[in-house]
Amino acid sequence: MVNFRLDGHRVLVTGAGRGLGRAIADGLAELGATVYGTSRDAAIAQQIGKRYGTLSLSVEMTEPNSIQEFVDKLQSDSGGIDMLVNNAGVNIPRPAIEVSSQDWDTVFDTNLKGNFFLSTALAKSWMETNSAGSIVNITSQAGIVGIEERAAYGTSKAGLIHLTKILALEWAQNRIRVNAVAPTFIRTEMTESTLTRPEWAAELLSRIPIGRFGEPEDVVGAVAFLLSDAALLITGHNITIDGGYTIR
Repeated sequence: MVNFRLDGHRVLVTGAGRGLGRAIADGLAELGATVYGTSRDAAIAQQIGKRYGTLSLSVEMTEPNSIQEFVDKLQSDSGGIDMLVNNAGVNIPRPAIEVSSQDWDTVFDTNLKGNFFLSTALAKSWMETNSAGSIVNITSQAGIVGIEERAAYGTSKAGLIHLTKILALEWAQNRIRVNAVAPTFIRTEMTESTLTRPEWAAELLSRIPIGRFGEPEDVVGAVAFLLSDAALLITGHNITIDGGYTIR
């Protein structure tokens, strides 16, 4: 039988305090993984640590030096993280003509820069110990097709999709797999401001052939699959979880 279990693995899930990150962390824990979750908010990080019986981890994803220090300490204190889910992300939805330089930097620093440096910091530690590793990046359908009011967000996610391919290519020889999943609109705190606009929500829903928005649990299975031994020959791929949104 194909093994989807994650027993014996230690996985780091960024942005695990709510929404999609929390659902993913819960699902991986149910599959036997020891889950370490992060938040930029220290109080939320403490709650995450209690939820999974692990460490309280607060990290600022926009500061590369802090990320390296964070990973060095985490690898020492945890006994060795061997899986990563890059879930932390931000969106500032607004028409392109209204996007400020600060908006752009905020989105890119978290969604692309932070994920890159966290991935490389962990990959270095795996290479130093000749250990296998698995990374799943949470991208978006907005990185595949154009969606209104997503200039910065969509471009950052497109960059993350391409980064997934490059890292997978460079690190395959080190037994480090890098994949991604690209969800449609998932009902979380992040999408609330969009999905509570009736006309806009109706327009977006009309673009999804399956006929509904996603729930956080819809994404968990694909993430778990890509992390697990069931996907040992899969790297560099981006699985769309979009109800058919990107078919057209």
